[in-house]
Amino acid sequence: MTLDSYAAAVSDLDPEPGEVESAELVVTDDVLVKAFVLGPGATVDAHEHADATNVFHVVEGEPTVVRDDEEAALAAPAVVENARGAVHGARNDTDERAVLTASIAPLP
Repeated sequence: MTLDSYAAAVSDLDPEPGEVESAELVVTDDVLVKAFVLGPGATVDAHEHADATNVFHVVEGEPTVVRDDEEAALAAPAVVENARGAVHGARNDTDERAVLTASIAPLP
């Protein structure tokens, strides 16, 4: 048994270019942590959570993270807070896969 829920969840994810695959890492009554694996050219469409904070953790690669009117290519490791109501997303402009986790709390 391992305490790590990341490695096993993403080890089999291998999205094609332009595709995103995801896995739930932690699901409780008050938090959700998901991993998003972005193939080259893939996008997590911009969206918002009006009643929750969403925190991105860049753990592999160099995705471009978008928040409201800002965007930046961030190399792992990096952390981005998306406050309640902030429009946020990510895209992979590189030729390698990029992985980020998103922690959402509190859950609606």
